[in-house]
Amino acid sequence: MAAAAAVLRAAVRRCRPAAGALLHHHPIPSARSRPSSPPLGRGRPPLPRLPFSAGFGYSTASEELVGPKAKAKARKNPMKQSRFDFTKVDAALLPTVILVGRPNVGKSALFNRFIRRREALVYNTPGDHVTRDIREGIAKLGDLRFRVLDSAGLETAATSGSILARTADMTGNVLARSQFAIFLIDVRDGLQPLDLEVGQWLRKHASGIHTLVAMNKSESLDEHGVLTAAAGEAHKLGFGDPVAISAETGLGMAELYEVFRPLFEEYMSQLPNNGLNQADPTTELETEAHEGDESKLPLQLAIVGRPNVGKSTLLNTLLQEQRVLVGPEAGLTRDSIRAQFQFDNRTVYLVDTAGWMERSGKEKGPASLSVVQSRKNLMRAHIVALVLDAEKIAKSKSSMNHPEVVIARQAIEEGRGLVVVVNKMDLLRDNQRLFEKVMDAVPREIQTVIPQVTGIPVVFVSALEGRGRIAVMRQVIDTYENWCLRLSTSRLNRWLRKVMSRHSWKDSATQPKVKYFTQVKARPPTFVAFMSGKVQLSDTDIRFLTKSLKEDFNIGGIPIRIVQRSIPRKASAKSNTRKVGPRVARMKTDKRVTVSDPSLS
Repeated sequence: MAAAAAVLRAAVRRCRPAAGALLHHHPIPSARSRPSSPPLGRGRPPLPRLPFSAGFGYSTASEELVGPKAKAKARKNPMKQSRFDFTKVDAALLPTVILVGRPNVGKSALFNRFIRRREALVYNTPGDHVTRDIREGIAKLGDLRFRVLDSAGLETAATSGSILARTADMTGNVLARSQFAIFLIDVRDGLQPLDLEVGQWLRKHASGIHTLVAMNKSESLDEHGVLTAAAGEAHKLGFGDPVAISAETGLGMAELYEVFRPLFEEYMSQLPNNGLNQADPTTELETEAHEGDESKLPLQLAIVGRPNVGKSTLLNTLLQEQRVLVGPEAGLTRDSIRAQFQFDNRTVYLVDTAGWMERSGKEKGPASLSVVQSRKNLMRAHIVALVLDAEKIAKSKSSMNHPEVVIARQAIEEGRGLVVVVNKMDLLRDNQRLFEKVMDAVPREIQTVIPQVTGIPVVFVSALEGRGRIAVMRQVIDTYENWCLRLSTSRLNRWLRKVMSRHSWKDSATQPKVKYFTQVKARPPTFVAFMSGKVQLSDTDIRFLTKSLKEDFNIGGIPIRIVQRSIPRKASAKSNTRKVGPRVARMKTDKRVTVSDPSLS
């Protein structure tokens, strides 16, 4: 039995080199090339042993994984990095990529994928357009950074003057400031006649722009040669090899990176100093000076109101360009469009929201998403510009309807600054009586509807004619500076002594005692009154202090919050009294030492 076992072990040893050679493609040495080996027995030297894992996914040469772990490791290998650091490039000098295509091919979904947040509305509406305005953002694709523009769906057969024709004209105007374009098609629908028409439109209006065809919605069509056939059809567009992507799942983003990286590097190499930001000592000094001043930080302004009151027209007037689509149709704006501009050396972010409607629970499609998005932008804003229609105010008994009252109250409850803009005053120019009626009724009714905030600014403008632009921005900035106001504790306590002395208290014995008054935060201003004793400030006292703060420090038009905290008398007494313990008194005797306690005497 022992001899048979030895023979079996020797046979297994001979088979291992052959198995390892077959696994790693090494030639098996012939019998002639092998050195002569002694017969089996005691004088045979031991054979070199291969690792036990040689046939289970490991290589004896490099010991690298070739199984499932190796595939995961290969996926983690980084792509080839760009030789430019796009994070240091000025945003205005970054390459610009515009997303074009027929409606409902996934342009907004790809835009959200690029900017890495859900900002553009995405809804499956084959017979309608969700996106109508040009949306802009900073895209992140690996280590690449570029400006991406989301455009409305193109329909070349749209009648002149229609919404589709106006959106196509706006897209054509934006192409002038774009260097690259991604032409999206829906690979599941195949190449449609409208895709060919859009391709012809691009060759006519964007002849100098490098265009890449992206076959979207290809996450489930990677079998049976469907993508190969679709790529063959996409070559008919005449823009080179297409790239299969999925904006919803992120498929094909690595391929887009490999395509755009050399193009962006070539574009950046043509810019002076490669577009890198230069250290400006003046700008750095200004930044350091404004670090402690919150009123110099960028301002977020949301333009809200009911449908068809002129919000988009007002945004175009403030920007002094045709940034968003305008027209007589109600509910024209669906997406909340964000734009940036400079006013008096201050960065202002404008947000044009969709028309604010009463939520009945019956909204369907993009309208329901627009309502939710408008409310979110109201929460993010610093200052809210509520736009009213002067013509409707002149024809109605009240200045503000229920949705407008809801907007104003919600803005105040959220602690935002409020500016009321009465638009379309040019329609009342011929009727002086109605003109004066609106000028007098709006401020008075606003004070009645929102009594907790006094001095809300009201501006009368005509956005269509461009009148009132400077007045609106002056009021917005003044309100923002009040919203960021900070008052020192010493100044507040000097003011508090004067205010408490002139307030008429019912009973001096029950008069609340404010130990000191301080501001704990700004945006909006929040104050804390520290009370000594059991008597608290009543709601009337808090309203009196709030009104006095606004009048004495000229901070009207913003919400002010006052919180009171009690300081227990026992705690304050214990902190003020000194603990006196027993003391040792030495008597004039040598017999004993007595301990005298002053509390017992």
